Amino acid sequence: MISLAELATKIGAQLKGASPDLPIVGISTLTRANRQEVSFFSNGLYHKELAQTQAAAVIIASKDQHLCPVPTLLLDNPYLGYARAAALFEPALLKTPGIHLTAWVSPATKIDSTVSIGPQAVIEAGVIIEKEVTIGPGCVIESGVTIAEGCQLRAQVMLCRGTRLGQRVLIHPGAVVGADGFGLANDNGIWIKVPHLGGVIIGDEVEIGANTTIDKGSLGDTVIGRGVKLDNQIQIGHNVEIGEHTAIAGCVGIAGSTRIGRHCMIGGGVGIVGHIELADYVHITGGSVILQSILEPGLYSSGTPLQLSRRWQRNYHRFKQLDEIAHRLQSLEQLLNLNQ
Repeated sequence: MISLAELATKIGAQLKGASPDLPIVGISTLTRANRQEVSFFSNGLYHKELAQTQAAAVIIASKDQHLCPVPTLLLDNPYLGYARAAALFEPALLKTPGIHLTAWVSPATKIDSTVSIGPQAVIEAGVIIEKEVTIGPGCVIESGVTIAEGCQLRAQVMLCRGTRLGQRVLIHPGAVVGADGFGLANDNGIWIKVPHLGGVIIGDEVEIGANTTIDKGSLGDTVIGRGVKLDNQIQIGHNVEIGEHTAIAGCVGIAGSTRIGRHCMIGGGVGIVGHIELADYVHITGGSVILQSILEPGLYSSGTPLQLSRRWQRNYHRFKQLDEIAHRLQSLEQLLNLNQ
């Protein structure tokens, strides 16, 4: 529980129209929040819900304050305010320093006394784990891995050889960091595996979603910069480099040796071919396919928007004729120029 005034201070908002001592027990949606909960408004699609809310107060921008029937917490970026408020009510992670009886830990490790290692975890020789780290149930940490201070590994995370985590990295269940990449050489029709000799370097305060995979480098390392946020079920190929504070949504596939800049945003289901570069501040909309480097910041899209199937089929057939149509148009333009 927290007073409304204290909540306002912690999220950086200005309280208007309510008692500063009012106790707040949580945060909820506009439609479900009660008189002891706050909510937020950052999307114009929810004007109706805002008008009917029973929340104790709403985190809202000053320009929308007149639309709110209850007290307000004024903030230029209401969604950021929501994120800060939600963090205040997030249940604390229960952890007890020590090694669970069912875990297997090699004696040839260096593990701080404040580390918590859960049931059925496996920690191989040569692993270094710094203070305040939590290793969840069933995690596997292969030899030579380094985990810096304050990291959290949820259940069934695997860190392969050559992986190095910076401080306060959060990895969700089922993620695999440092597996071999997809490197194959062709010997007269027979595929020969290319050994991957590099590792993976994860910067400070990175978050890696559930079942996301990050391959180790073939020569050199795969590098994920500080503050990068990765959603669930992302595939990152060998020797990819992702710049600081880039955010990538679910089901994105990034082929090997691609370089992605800082502060990029990549929507869900995007496919990125290998050996290309994306500049800083590039934003890609969901479902796009990137086949060449993008060297200028901006918003980029590809793909065909959803439409009625019969219309799509007609358009598809015309698409196959574009080159022929372009040549015919060029011929007509030349003919008109001659006749002028």
